[in-house]
Amino acid sequence: MAKKNEMSVNIGISDKDRKKIAEGLCKLLADTYTLYLKTHNFHWNVTGPMFNTLHLMFETQYNELALAVDAIAERIRALGYPAPGTYKEYAKLSSIAEEEGVPEATDMIRKLVEGQEAVVRTARSLFPVIDAAGDEPSADLLTQRMQTHEKTAWMLRSMLA
Repeated sequence: MAKKNEMSVNIGISDKDRKKIAEGLCKLLADTYTLYLKTHNFHWNVTGPMFNTLHLMFETQYNELALAVDAIAERIRALGYPAPGTYKEYAKLSSIAEEEGVPEATDMIRKLVEGQEAVVRTARSLFPVIDAAGDEPSADLLTQRMQTHEKTAWMLRSMLA
């Protein structure tokens, strides 16, 4: 039920489906934000012979992730739900573990590949409900996110070859 002075959302997607989609997007947001934080952390703390390459690559990646969290949060809001915005909520919702300590550069790369792939899996898991609801804007967002994360994972994996 809408709060006083708040209009209900009537965009052609049932309340039940909007809720399920928003819950899934909240998990995607948590994964994306956790990966953003990990990538930014590694940008600050990378050392070794690949320092300059990785420092710049990680900066490009965390900047892209910063834009992504905004797009995901705004889609959740467009569906009529609040977007999570605390570390506590993200820790509960995310499939990506926070980083403890400072890994070696090659371990940073491996951990970021794992994080990129985790975001893809989370996004992919949302398609059944999004397809069933006919939610093309969310499907478009997921497709764009998956393409970006799959490409980034490939680029990172290539550095380990």
